[in-house]
Amino acid sequence: MVVAVLKISLSIPHAGSLKDKRRVLKSVKDKLRNKYNVSIAEIGDQDVWKTARLGIAIVSGDSTYANGVISRVQDLCANLREAVMTECELEWR
Repeated sequence: MVVAVLKISLSIPHAGSLKDKRRVLKSVKDKLRNKYNVSIAEIGDQDVWKTARLGIAIVSGDSTYANGVISRVQDLCANLREAVMTECELEWR
């Protein structure tokens, strides 16, 4: 069993309130869940309007598959319109 955990930081430059931030994060989380079937949660900066920290995880019996999914997730996050990925950290367990 392989567990891949991707921690990313996002900048949300157009957020003027926590409500704006939540709208953007909901959109991002829904895209990732629907397209790649990963687990995702906000893991930091909950009260900061313009930044977010997300944890994204996949569990698989095949490390090649997990690596491919995490790579595609990372690419999607790097190309978001409504947010900018500022930091990315990958852990394997």
